[in-house]
Amino acid sequence: MANTKSAQKNIRKSAVRTEANRKVKSRLKTLTKTAKAAIESKDTAAIKTASSKVVSASDKAAKTGVIHKNKANRLKSRLAKAAKATAAK
Repeated sequence: MANTKSAQKNIRKSAVRTEANRKVKSRLKTLTKTAKAAIESKDTAAIKTASSKVVSASDKAAKTGVIHKNKANRLKSRLAKAAKATAAK
């Protein structure tokens, strides 16, 4: 258990930040699943909008430090590669 007031405050701050980060990660995962479903359905309009939302959300998450910037770039790259492969077929 925390012994000082500052340690207790840090525990409270950590809990708030963890919850906020969890919400961002959950939203990002949901958007990614939506984009993958659009790619599976081969609906070009849905792919375009879903991909745009994923790119925006991953950039914001990387900017605030929720995910690493390389992870955001890897996610965007894989999504773009899958969308391009779908469009080529």
